[in-house]
Amino acid sequence: MAQFQLFDSVKLTEAITLSDGELAPEGTSGAIVEVLKDGEAYLVELFGGWVKSNEEGNFIPVASDEPDAFVETLGVELVYPQQLQLVKAAQETTGIRGQLTAALNELPEDLIAEVRDFAEFLRQKQQKKVVS
Repeated sequence: MAQFQLFDSVKLTEAITLSDGELAPEGTSGAIVEVLKDGEAYLVELFGGWVKSNEEGNFIPVASDEPDAFVETLGVELVYPQQLQLVKAAQETTGIRGQLTAALNELPEDLIAEVRDFAEFLRQKQQKKVVS
């Protein structure tokens, strides 16, 4: 079973080279966006600092409360479990609907149909309770 789950908040335990050749330092924060081979590796969206675009279209560092500021994405990179530390589990930050959506995204169509059928059964059961 995977050590980390989809949408977990993580940080790097060591510097890694990004696909553009830049370096993401140890401690860089990120989020798991894909679990590969049951947790043998992960695609992690890595984040930089707060930036905004200037008149020339270049990103410049700014404070988080600056109008139009956003957190820069450094890249989506292949990262191994030993290079990651959990900051906050997705289940602590996403609600049950978000967790269900993430689980559904990993299921094949035939199992999604079973989940749909079960949800419909539960909906009908709830409606009968309300009417009674």
